[in-house]
Amino acid sequence: MSAEKITGVVLAGGMGRRMGGVDKGLVELDGKPMAAHVLARLAPQVDELMINANQNTAAYAAFGHPVFGDDIPDFAGPLAGLHAALLRASHPLVVTAPCDSPFLPGDLVARLATALHANAADLAVAKTFDQAHPVFCLCRRTLADHLHAFLSAGGRRIDRWYGSLNVVEVSFDDEEEAFRNINTRDELSAASTGTQPRGRD
Repeated sequence: MSAEKITGVVLAGGMGRRMGGVDKGLVELDGKPMAAHVLARLAPQVDELMINANQNTAAYAAFGHPVFGDDIPDFAGPLAGLHAALLRASHPLVVTAPCDSPFLPGDLVARLATALHANAADLAVAKTFDQAHPVFCLCRRTLADHLHAFLSAGGRRIDRWYGSLNVVEVSFDDEEEAFRNINTRDELSAASTGTQPRGRD
Protein backbone atom coordinates (compact mmCIF):
# COMPACT_ATOMS: atom_id res chain seq x y z
CA MET A 1 0.00 0.00 0.00
CA SER A 2 1.18 3.53 -0.73
CA ALA A 3 2.57 5.57 2.12
CA GLU A 4 0.60 8.64 1.04
CA LYS A 5 -0.56 10.62 4.05
CA ILE A 6 -4.25 11.13 4.73
CA THR A 7 -6.32 14.05 5.98
CA GLY A 8 -9.44 13.08 7.92
CA VAL A 9 -12.50 15.30 7.87
CA VAL A 10 -15.56 15.05 10.10
CA LEU A 11 -18.57 16.40 8.21
CA ALA A 12 -20.72 18.46 10.57
CA GLY A 13 -22.04 21.01 8.12
CA GLY A 14 -25.68 19.94 7.96
CA MET A 15 -28.77 21.42 9.57
CA GLY A 16 -29.99 18.41 11.57
CA ARG A 17 -33.56 18.71 10.30
CA ARG A 18 -34.62 15.24 11.47
CA MET A 19 -33.41 16.01 14.98
CA GLY A 20 -35.41 19.21 15.29
CA GLY A 21 -32.89 21.50 13.65
CA VAL A 22 -30.21 21.01 16.29
CA ASP A 23 -26.53 20.60 15.46
CA LYS A 24 -26.22 16.81 15.56
CA GLY A 25 -22.48 16.79 16.10
CA LEU A 26 -22.91 18.59 19.41
CA VAL A 27 -25.76 16.41 20.69
CA GLU A 28 -24.46 14.27 23.54
CA LEU A 29 -24.27 10.49 23.45
CA ASP A 30 -23.17 8.90 26.72
CA GLY A 31 -21.95 12.23 28.06
CA LYS A 32 -19.92 13.31 25.03
CA PRO A 33 -20.90 15.17 21.85
CA MET A 34 -21.37 12.79 18.94
CA ALA A 35 -18.62 14.58 17.04
CA ALA A 36 -16.22 13.76 19.88
CA HIS A 37 -16.94 10.05 19.44
CA VAL A 38 -16.29 10.31 15.69
CA LEU A 39 -13.09 12.29 16.18
CA ALA A 40 -11.79 9.78 18.72
CA ARG A 41 -12.32 6.85 16.34
CA LEU A 42 -10.98 8.63 13.25
CA ALA A 43 -7.93 10.34 14.78
CA PRO A 44 -5.71 7.23 15.10
CA GLN A 45 -6.37 6.39 11.44
CA VAL A 46 -5.21 9.65 9.80
CA ASP A 47 -2.25 12.04 9.70
CA GLU A 48 -4.31 15.23 10.02
CA LEU A 49 -7.82 15.87 11.29
CA MET A 50 -10.22 18.70 10.46
CA ILE A 51 -13.89 19.52 10.98
CA ASN A 52 -16.34 20.91 8.42
CA ALA A 53 -19.02 22.96 10.20
CA ASN A 54 -21.25 25.81 9.08
CA GLN A 55 -22.51 26.83 12.51
CA ASN A 56 -21.34 26.70 16.13
CA THR A 57 -17.76 26.92 14.93
CA ALA A 58 -16.41 27.94 18.33
CA ALA A 59 -17.87 24.80 19.89
CA TYR A 60 -16.26 22.65 17.21
CA ALA A 61 -12.95 24.48 17.52
CA ALA A 62 -12.91 23.46 21.19
CA PHE A 63 -12.20 19.89 20.06
CA GLY A 64 -8.73 21.11 19.09
CA HIS A 65 -8.78 20.67 15.32
CA PRO A 66 -9.07 23.19 12.47
CA VAL A 67 -12.67 24.08 11.60
CA PHE A 68 -13.85 25.37 8.24
CA GLY A 69 -17.19 26.03 6.56
CA ASP A 70 -18.47 25.30 3.06
CA ASP A 71 -17.35 27.54 0.22
CA ILE A 72 -20.62 26.77 -1.58
CA PRO A 73 -23.44 28.67 0.21
CA ASP A 74 -26.82 27.61 1.60
CA PHE A 75 -26.00 24.24 3.20
CA ALA A 76 -25.37 22.53 -0.12
CA GLY A 77 -24.81 19.10 1.43
CA PRO A 78 -21.89 16.76 2.12
CA LEU A 79 -20.28 17.32 -1.28
CA ALA A 80 -19.84 20.98 -0.38
CA GLY A 81 -18.06 19.90 2.79
CA LEU A 82 -15.85 17.52 0.84
CA HIS A 83 -15.05 20.25 -1.69
CA ALA A 84 -13.98 22.64 1.06
CA ALA A 85 -11.89 19.88 2.62
CA LEU A 86 -10.07 19.10 -0.63
CA LEU A 87 -9.04 22.74 -0.87
CA ARG A 88 -7.66 22.80 2.67
CA ALA A 89 -6.16 19.35 3.19
CA SER A 90 -2.41 19.16 3.70
CA HIS A 91 -2.17 15.60 2.39
CA PRO A 92 -2.87 13.97 -1.01
CA LEU A 93 -5.72 11.78 0.25
CA VAL A 94 -8.83 12.90 2.11
CA VAL A 95 -11.20 10.65 4.06
CA THR A 96 -14.59 11.80 5.33
CA ALA A 97 -16.95 10.60 8.03
CA PRO A 98 -20.23 12.16 9.20
CA CYS A 99 -20.60 13.62 12.68
CA ASP A 100 -23.63 11.43 13.43
CA SER A 101 -21.94 8.02 13.05
CA PRO A 102 -20.09 7.54 16.33
CA PHE A 103 -19.36 3.83 15.85
CA LEU A 104 -17.33 4.02 12.64
CA PRO A 105 -14.88 1.15 12.08
CA GLY A 106 -11.41 1.36 13.55
CA ASP A 107 -10.04 -0.04 10.29
CA LEU A 108 -12.11 2.18 7.98
CA VAL A 109 -9.22 4.14 6.50
CA ALA A 110 -6.87 1.18 6.09
CA ARG A 111 -9.40 -0.82 4.13
CA LEU A 112 -10.46 2.12 1.94
CA ALA A 113 -6.83 2.99 1.20
CA THR A 114 -5.91 -0.59 0.31
CA ALA A 115 -8.77 -0.76 -2.20
CA LEU A 116 -8.08 2.72 -3.61
CA HIS A 117 -4.45 1.87 -4.41
CA ALA A 118 -5.12 -1.69 -5.56
CA ASN A 119 -7.61 -0.41 -8.13
CA ALA A 120 -5.82 2.85 -9.00
CA ALA A 121 -9.16 4.48 -8.23
CA ASP A 122 -10.10 8.14 -7.81
CA LEU A 123 -12.27 7.38 -4.83
CA ALA A 124 -13.07 4.49 -2.49
CA VAL A 125 -16.42 4.29 -0.74
CA ALA A 126 -17.63 2.01 2.04
CA LYS A 127 -20.48 -0.41 1.36
CA THR A 128 -22.38 -2.93 3.47
CA PHE A 129 -24.23 -5.56 1.46
CA ASP A 130 -26.28 -3.59 -1.12
CA GLN A 131 -26.05 -0.28 0.74
CA ALA A 132 -23.34 2.21 -0.19
CA HIS A 133 -22.26 4.75 2.44
CA PRO A 134 -21.07 7.65 0.28
CA VAL A 135 -20.16 9.97 3.14
CA PHE A 136 -17.58 7.39 4.24
CA CYS A 137 -15.16 7.89 1.38
CA LEU A 138 -11.47 8.26 0.65
CA CYS A 139 -10.58 10.37 -2.35
CA ARG A 140 -7.70 12.15 -4.00
CA ARG A 141 -7.19 15.82 -3.25
CA THR A 142 -6.67 16.40 -6.98
CA LEU A 143 -10.43 15.97 -7.49
CA ALA A 144 -11.08 19.47 -6.11
CA ASP A 145 -11.47 21.15 -9.50
CA HIS A 146 -13.64 18.34 -10.86
CA LEU A 147 -15.94 18.57 -7.84
CA HIS A 148 -16.06 22.36 -8.03
CA ALA A 149 -17.26 22.13 -11.63
CA PHE A 150 -19.96 19.64 -10.63
CA LEU A 151 -21.20 21.84 -7.76
CA SER A 152 -21.05 25.02 -9.85
CA ALA A 153 -23.32 23.35 -12.41
CA GLY A 154 -25.89 22.73 -9.67
CA GLY A 155 -24.94 19.15 -8.89
CA ARG A 156 -25.64 18.01 -5.33
CA ARG A 157 -26.21 14.25 -5.44
CA ILE A 158 -23.17 12.28 -4.38
CA ASP A 159 -24.01 9.27 -6.55
CA ARG A 160 -24.16 11.42 -9.69
CA TRP A 161 -20.72 12.83 -9.00
CA TYR A 162 -19.36 9.34 -8.31
CA GLY A 163 -20.77 8.23 -11.64
CA SER A 164 -18.19 10.35 -13.46
CA LEU A 165 -15.22 8.92 -11.53
CA ASN A 166 -13.27 5.70 -11.20
CA VAL A 167 -14.82 4.52 -7.93
CA VAL A 168 -14.19 1.32 -5.99
CA GLU A 169 -16.76 0.11 -3.46
CA VAL A 170 -15.25 -1.52 -0.39
CA SER A 171 -17.20 -4.19 1.43
CA PHE A 172 -17.68 -3.81 5.18
CA ASP A 173 -20.33 -6.53 5.46
CA ASP A 174 -18.57 -7.75 8.60
CA GLU A 175 -19.05 -4.36 10.29
CA GLU A 176 -22.52 -3.33 9.14
CA GLU A 177 -23.60 -1.93 12.51
CA ALA A 178 -20.54 0.33 12.67
CA PHE A 179 -22.11 2.51 9.96
CA ARG A 180 -25.28 3.14 11.93
CA ASN A 181 -25.99 6.85 12.06
CA ILE A 182 -28.14 8.82 14.49
CA ASN A 183 -30.71 11.14 12.95
CA THR A 184 -33.49 11.29 15.54
CA ARG A 185 -33.93 11.47 19.29
CA ASP A 186 -35.27 7.91 19.29
CA GLU A 187 -32.13 6.67 17.53
CA LEU A 188 -30.04 8.60 20.04
CA SER A 189 -31.78 6.85 22.94
CA ALA A 190 -31.33 3.46 21.29
CA ALA A 191 -27.61 4.11 20.85
CA SER A 192 -26.91 4.79 24.51
CA THR A 193 -24.61 2.61 26.60
CA GLY A 194 -25.49 -1.05 26.50
CA THR A 195 -27.04 -1.08 23.04
CA GLN A 196 -24.43 0.55 20.87
CA PRO A 197 -22.54 -1.47 18.24
CA ARG A 198 -18.77 -1.41 18.08
CA GLY A 199 -16.67 -1.08 14.98
CA ARG A 200 -13.53 -3.19 14.76
CA ASP A 201 -10.60 -1.61 16.62
